[in-house]
Amino acid sequence: MPQAQDLEPRLLRAFVAVATELHFTRAAARLFIAQQALSRDIRRLERELGAELFVRTTRQVMLTADGERLLPYARRVLDAQDELAAVFADASRPLLVDLNSEGMTTGRVLERARALAPGSELMARFESGLTGAAAEIVAGRLDVSFGRYAGLESSMRSHLEHQLVRFEPMAVLLPADHPLAGCERLELDALAGERIYAGAGNPRTLEWTDLARRLFEGRGIEIAPPAPVALGKEEFRRIMAKTRSPVLAVTEFPPMPDTVLRPLVAPVPLSPLSLVWRRGLRHPGLDALRLAATQLAAEEGWLKMIPGAWLPDTDRSLITDNR
Repeated sequence: MPQAQDLEPRLLRAFVAVATELHFTRAAARLFIAQQALSRDIRRLERELGAELFVRTTRQVMLTADGERLLPYARRVLDAQDELAAVFADASRPLLVDLNSEGMTTGRVLERARALAPGSELMARFESGLTGAAAEIVAGRLDVSFGRYAGLESSMRSHLEHQLVRFEPMAVLLPADHPLAGCERLELDALAGERIYAGAGNPRTLEWTDLARRLFEGRGIEIAPPAPVALGKEEFRRIMAKTRSPVLAVTEFPPMPDTVLRPLVAPVPLSPLSLVWRRGLRHPGLDALRLAATQLAAEEGWLKMIPGAWLPDTDRSLITDNR
């Protein structure tokens, strides 16, 4: 392969995306560009290198031998560029942090981080759903979020880093007059025949709906159909009164009017909560968030696995790699 001089990093990013996905449409979506623009970048890179990098057919895309040779070098160049950009990033700018709700685990981590780094501005934004937040992180519109990292597509995870914060015990939020509301704890089998709302239809919370689907499989529990996303306690009360669907939650879910929160047992299902940020991001606010999460997890035992607890295999493998 001829020596390449002054290759634009954009062309290498296009190449790595296609090499990873082996699909131009998915690679273009991953880079948030049009497929035509991606194809142009790949053709330009091939011209500048004087080598064919992909074999394209109507059914598949494959790397050529030259493409296989280029891939590890391209990845190292892009990693170095990201590290360089991070070194000179403006550490004084506010860090935008996405939280599901005030209080709860994420709110406590943010509060501790602010105390650890009083000179950094950590701005909170309250929206639910790691799937939606992850796309914004990759696009540079958001810095940090929290959620179930294993529920993201692998192509999205390749742009991100994460730190496991807590195994959150799961619960169900019931209308106060629901037949099961009198139970202090609910065995999963007691929910057979119920339709539980778990964010179905909300594109921002795909990772949570996927967790529910895995939990309910083989237990006779259905996922409730899509419902309007309720913002605020009054809207939440109104929508629940209308749909009558219990809601899958965690045990720290904030109180809602006309409802009761009941922890799930037999087994205790766990939702693995991670701190998630853009790969290569350097900021004192992120350092403070990571330290705060580490401190609180040690003090509160957040990362102690409950014996016999339920956790999807997909999550276990990522957790093993992260700890």
